[in-house]
Amino acid sequence: MLRYLIALALLPLVLMLGSNGLVLAQSKQPNIRAAHALVLNGQGKPLISKNADQATPIASITKLMTAMVVLDAGQPLDQILKITKADRDTLKNTSSRLRFGGRLSRGKMLTISLSSSENRAAHALARHYPGGVKGFVQAMNQKAEALGMSHTRFADPTGLSPNNISTANDLAKLVQAAMDYPLIRRATTSTYNQVYPFKNRGPLEYRVTNRFLRNDNPNWEVLLSKTGYIREAGRCLVMRARTAGQDLTIILLKAQGKLTPYGDSNRIRKWLLQGNSQVAWQH
Repeated sequence: MLRYLIALALLPLVLMLGSNGLVLAQSKQPNIRAAHALVLNGQGKPLISKNADQATPIASITKLMTAMVVLDAGQPLDQILKITKADRDTLKNTSSRLRFGGRLSRGKMLTISLSSSENRAAHALARHYPGGVKGFVQAMNQKAEALGMSHTRFADPTGLSPNNISTANDLAKLVQAAMDYPLIRRATTSTYNQVYPFKNRGPLEYRVTNRFLRNDNPNWEVLLSKTGYIREAGRCLVMRARTAGQDLTIILLKAQGKLTPYGDSNRIRKWLLQGNSQVAWQH
């Protein structure tokens, strides 16, 4: 009888502890469908972690680093840059509405590369960097090292290369660093942009890729965001956002469905609303 009573008394503790010692949610755990995930609260404490130390291709999440390297260089944002055939995508053969010969300021190219993931704009930014694209990629890797992103490697400035790899934990550091750049915060959350790359022609219109921003979702106050997709990376979403009464950093990588990162985000929100904000869950 004594053993039974002791076992009964310890049962809640057993249910609360996982094999790795992290406290698990008593309520149903969120069904995160992305292969890699990390959720941090406003103090940087991990609330959810899934394969967060495993490296994976990151697609256009790369462009957050691209933007930081551009801004760190201090080149004039009003300087006009020209799109050339050198900016053509030879990795995935993707198309672009930003045609060869188009001219935009460095600031405009930075904005559409972040908000709408315009690949030619991102490549042109790197091409106009001291040392060209090669020097730019080197600077990206140096910046990653300086930020302590020890499992991150960059091979190109657009994210089209599957050799651009990182982990969810490293990308949380990237998001934190990017928050210190007001232009990156503004560009990644601007819902609509018009640019005029050719004189005497109409504008090109660009919309933000984050669907929470595009649809003006009242449950999400997005402070910084970047999406990404190539086949090898799956659907990716990173953001700093306010929801369920909290500031969160959310990293979702290698999801298979176009809407899966948003579904995962809403499942995280629902889980937090159930009172799990002090609970760390890892698997």
